[in-house]
Amino acid sequence: MENGILYIVATPIGNLSDLTFRAKETLESVDVIWCEDTRQSAKLLSHFDIKKKTIGLHQHSSDEKIERLIGESLLQGKNIAYISDAGTPGISDPGGKIVELAIKNNIEVIPIPGASAVTTILSASGFPTDKFLFLGFMPHKGKTKIFQQINDSKITTIYYDSPHRVIKTLAEMKDFIDDSRQIIVGRELTKKFETIYRGTLSEVIEQVIEKQKGEFVVVVRGK
Repeated sequence: MENGILYIVATPIGNLSDLTFRAKETLESVDVIWCEDTRQSAKLLSHFDIKKKTIGLHQHSSDEKIERLIGESLLQGKNIAYISDAGTPGISDPGGKIVELAIKNNIEVIPIPGASAVTTILSASGFPTDKFLFLGFMPHKGKTKIFQQINDSKITTIYYDSPHRVIKTLAEMKDFIDDSRQIIVGRELTKKFETIYRGTLSEVIEQVIEKQKGEFVVVVRGK
């Protein structure tokens, strides 16, 4: 019996129309869909009338559970798709461990590309993007070294932040980064209230302080 294939499928970060034709065809063709949150994924699958069994696998799922599911499905010849709540799995999203263990078990992994908040905001930034530094989610603590890294970086830097901390993070960053540095903050990208704020650190803080709801992506121009 041949092993099944694991498809890593990117899904929309907001606007459901951003699901690619190939992603839809893949989700319709596989035997089972693994997802970060079955309740969240149900909205997407229902919108496209995709009726498939779903199993939840997230960042807290144990290696043992993933190995067991691989043995019960992929090693039995079943094709599986993995989707996160939004965007591309593995890019500051669950998925990396699943891919690692699938490869360990000689499973073929096929990426189905699509939306990512990183590439979405960079494409509209106007900053140099031939090289960039992606820092993932800004941590709650230990930000001093990260701020120094951003300040010293000669290439564009990008990170994710939550609506509860975005202003605090930007305000703290002012102690490390020259206020002449241009930054961009993307809020609710691809959604109804999508907004992109541009300017210096001080200018952007004044704009964002009025709109602290939604998902945020921050881009800082290189030194």
